[in-house]
Amino acid sequence: MSWISGSLVAFDLETTGTDIENDRIVTAAVVAVDPDGRQPEPRTWLLDPGVTIPRQASAIHGISTQHAREHGAPAAPAIEEITAAVAETLNSGIPLVVMNARYDLSLLDRECRRYGIEPLARRLRGETSPVIDPLVLDKHVDRYRKGSRNLQALCAYYGVPLDDAHNAVADAVAAARAARTMGVKHSVIGALAPADVHNLQVRAAAEQAASLQQYLRRTSDPQATVEPAWPVIPFAG
Repeated sequence: MSWISGSLVAFDLETTGTDIENDRIVTAAVVAVDPDGRQPEPRTWLLDPGVTIPRQASAIHGISTQHAREHGAPAAPAIEEITAAVAETLNSGIPLVVMNARYDLSLLDRECRRYGIEPLARRLRGETSPVIDPLVLDKHVDRYRKGSRNLQALCAYYGVPLDDAHNAVADAVAAARAARTMGVKHSVIGALAPADVHNLQVRAAAEQAASLQQYLRRTSDPQATVEPAWPVIPFAG
């Protein structure tokens, strides 16, 4: 069965920054999005990340250090709950939609390791699959389109509303709707079964990384390296 015709579960994080090895989770959302557009009550978390939230990050998602400390849950038990919710989805076979999965799922992995929590990969019956990443898919089906590929740009291009960008629930729902719309528009991906579209993205992400690495080495940094792994960057340990 095609992945666009069934239920999807979307996952999104807002964080202290963009470094998967050192930054922390501030908010998280796991949201079911049905084919008819309905979405049951989302699961959400606000964490005290245990570090100062940089002003640049607060300006994006609206969560200050003070607010997180006063209202956020302790990081370790919240990360356990988030990881369990993501594992439950993947073990059920329902596709997990994650915009730029390589970032969110890798950061979740590192947070688990930071607190001695069993990582997502060890909770799964198989691989971290099926994952649907609108960023990887859009680059695959429309390789030469100019302009930004961030979530706001994808939503604008595919006609998906995004009224509260950088709110974890809003971003998660928008990512799922953009992915489904993309699959309807491009039958080459929309007709695939969840496992097949996942495997396509593993290959596509590696090809995209190689292309970017080649470009960077040619134009700016001869030693540039772009990580090819998807949807999780392996822990170097």
